[in-house]
This record gives sequence, structure tokens and C-alpha cells, in this order.
Amino acid sequence: MGTLRVGTPGRAVVVLDAGEAGPRAPADPAVDVLPEALVGGVRAARELGLGRGELARAVQLGLVRAGPRAPSGAARFARAELERVRATDGFPEALRARVETVAGADAGAELLGVGPSRFTRLARCGHITPIGYRINRYRAVVWLYLAPELRAFATREAGMLRGTAPPEDRELIAAKGDLRPRTWRGRHVELLLRRATDPWERAAVLASVLPTDEVREVVPDPAERIVLAALAPPPPYGHPRVPAAAVVAESLLRARPPDEIRWYRAGLDVALIGARGQSKSTGERGPT
Repeated sequence: MGTLRVGTPGRAVVVLDAGEAGPRAPADPAVDVLPEALVGGVRAARELGLGRGELARAVQLGLVRAGPRAPSGAARFARAELERVRATDGFPEALRARVETVAGADAGAELLGVGPSRFTRLARCGHITPIGYRINRYRAVVWLYLAPELRAFATREAGMLRGTAPPEDRELIAAKGDLRPRTWRGRHVELLLRRATDPWERAAVLASVLPTDEVREVVPDPAERIVLAALAPPPPYGHPRVPAAAVVAESLLRARPPDEIRWYRAGLDVALIGARGQSKSTGERGPT
């Protein structure tokens, strides 16, 4: 079926054969930025005065821009970017404050000055959006929240921290509804799209949250699906590697409600129009 060239600005090209199941790295991968201008994630975190989780959150929020990945896939950061971040006002305290998170309803409730049950209701009903998750030893999802966002919510929506719940919240809770996975996915996709630099990358982000059968319907061309799979974003920081916990976490990555699926399908359709237009202009299927 021919050869597909899948690459993105600032990355080596990955060569795919449309008849193969996945990407094949070129024999001699090119590195577009001098190695001495790049540092690994551990060193970058140390130089910015952050923990590894804090650095991952800073990258997720666009506060620190990651450079081209190493051939192994490991994150790297341009020294110029680290110098830019260090030169910002209030560094490092201000940066650390912006990525501070709290885990779970108890910690979130304490920060807001409410009970855990009220905090859980506010989050389940979509008034507070998680920034991440982790899976505990009981295979339960522990949602993470940005502390500065919770403080801003307490100031902006002080009335919601007391009194009775509105009718729509009571209906959702009575129906055992929980919007946390959906609101987290929406934020996760938005942040990934913000960092995407190519139409095919944007399409891959949207495809990554759709069930496999939905992607097949929207993208009937197997060669295009190979491209999207090769460009799919990695699981977010904190995604478990232990199989039993990973199964629980995987369920958070895919849209489930029919209206949510329709939303991402429509977005993928639009993204593919731009991606195919780019391929038509370059004569290659996939990013260049």
C-alpha cells in the first residue's frame, strides 16, 4: 500500500508501511536540535526547583514547553526554555504555586472549607474540574485538582459552598451521575490541542478519546488510522503501569456518553479536513 511519512515539526520522521501494524523507526534517526542544547526531564525538574510531577503538570498547562523527544521517547527540554522560565517573575515560588494540586475529596474539601460530601457533589456535578487522576491500591480513582483553581472557585462561587444544592445537581446525584471523567477528558483534550502544532496531531488527539469502532467509522482509510495511532498522545502523567490499575485508568481516556462521542466525532471530522488538505498540498499523507 506504499509508504507513509509521519513526522512533526522538531521531530525525526517515522516511516510507516501501510500494511504494517505500527511505526518503524528509521535506521538512523535524525536529531534536529543539538543534544548539548537539551536536558532530560529529571535534570530539568531539578533546575526549575520542581518535582517530576510538578514539571509534568507545568508542561501540561503550557507553563514549560517541552522540546523534541529523545529517540527513546524520553522528554527533553531546551536549555533556552529553562532559562526563560527561570527569568519569570516570582520564580520559583510562583511557578510552584501554579502547579500545586490536592488529591481527593478530603483534601479538596479542607482547602475550600466545606465537608467532603459537598466537595464530591460539586465535582460530580461539573462545578469543579479535575486536572488529573491516579489509581490507588484499591483500584479506585483519586482525582487531582489544581489548588489555585479551588481557591478561585471559593472566591467566585462562595454561595455554592453553603446552602442546598440546586435541583439539577440533586437530579444528577439521585441518578448516580458523575461528570468528573467527562469534564477531565474535556480539559485534557483542550490542553493537548493547545500544544499540537500540526493538523494531523490535532486529529490524533481527538481520535485518541474515541472508542476504536467510532474511529473506524470516521476514518475508514486504514493508512490514515495508522498515522493517527502513531501520533496519538501518550497517557497522562500518573497513568498506572500495573495492569489491573491500568484497566481502570483506560476507561477514563475514552468518551462514553453518546452526545460526548458525537462531539468528538464532529471535531475529528473537521480536523481531518485540515489534515487531508495539508497532505494534498505536500503530496504526503501525514505531518511534515
